[in-house]
Amino acid sequence: MSVVENIAKKFVQARLAAGSLAEYPGTVPQSISEAYSIQDAAIDMWPDELAGWKVGRINGADIDRYGTDRLAGPIFKSQIHNQTVGVMETPVYAEGFSAVEGECVLIVSSDAEPSKTEYSTEDAIALVGSIHAGVEIASSPFSEINDHGPLVTISDFGNNHGLIIGDELPEWRSLEFNRWPFETTIDGLTVGTGDASGIPGGPIESLRFMLENAARRGMPLKKGMAISTGAVTGVHAASVGQKAVIRTRGARDIDLLLSSVGKFVGTAA
Repeated sequence: MSVVENIAKKFVQARLAAGSLAEYPGTVPQSISEAYSIQDAAIDMWPDELAGWKVGRINGADIDRYGTDRLAGPIFKSQIHNQTVGVMETPVYAEGFSAVEGECVLIVSSDAEPSKTEYSTEDAIALVGSIHAGVEIASSPFSEINDHGPLVTISDFGNNHGLIIGDELPEWRSLEFNRWPFETTIDGLTVGTGDASGIPGGPIESLRFMLENAARRGMPLKKGMAISTGAVTGVHAASVGQKAVIRTRGARDIDLLLSSVGKFVGTAA
């Protein structure tokens, strides 16, 4: 087993067992290609169908260092849930890292061309089927996943552990993302406000990035995939037992109660 496969296996085993990792399970990746190689190996090992992607930010000097301002992580079928009435129980790694992120979620309207690896903004817009309010559940067995730079984050599924898809945003076809201000509260206290126009290039640029990233890795986007396009109000740490509410104009509030993840029970790919 290669070094890359060994790191991927340890992350996958910890996630499946609802465990924790006190330290990074191997040598930290030194390049963005190595980080995605670990992620790709883990995707191959994960016993569930790939059903979407999260897009996160790369900031500051790391943009020039790695040649991109975004990173990607897979979201699997059993981890994507449509909003229900009332409070939704949301599992996270109790001894690892956990956070909630209010986001705009784009649903892909049709399969991307398998051989196409470069996309314009117009190309991306043409593949938007709908836009929804949503919440990314960021969680990893490794509690320090966000403390060691984007390559570590990428290597463990981009620090994703699920996605809540809320109501379709009214008049989303305008693509005027400042029309939908978001607010995130934890235990009744406001921890962040903002709108998706604050994300460089907005959610459409996140989709364009994801179309290219996935295609170049041999996993072109498919019809119906959900793309979580980046934190609107910030990445807000939250622990088991805390309640989070994400709200925006024209959509129902998304009410969450964080709970401790159990051993994996999913849909085999």
